[in-house]
Amino acid sequence: MSRSLLERKLSSATNRLRELREELAVADEQLAALMEAADDARLRALVSETPLAGLDHQEAQRHADAMQHHRADLVRRIEELERSQDELLDRLVAQID
Repeated sequence: MSRSLLERKLSSATNRLRELREELAVADEQLAALMEAADDARLRALVSETPLAGLDHQEAQRHADAMQHHRADLVRRIEELERSQDELLDRLVAQID
């Protein structure tokens, strides 16, 4: 692979990593808020002991769970991209040597 192609791929990977890390920061904030809402709904369900409060808790918990899965996917994608970036850097260094 040519040096210029490697550099373009590295640049692209760097930009994508930045975007994913920003998205992860947003997901972390949203997850914290959703977990807090789920905890509040759980407490309300325990105190009120009504079916509606129980359903509210279940819905809030589903949202929090979905955000946890999204966050885990972002972390996985970041790890994969970092590995790819490391491989590209290794190739680039090998060409220089």
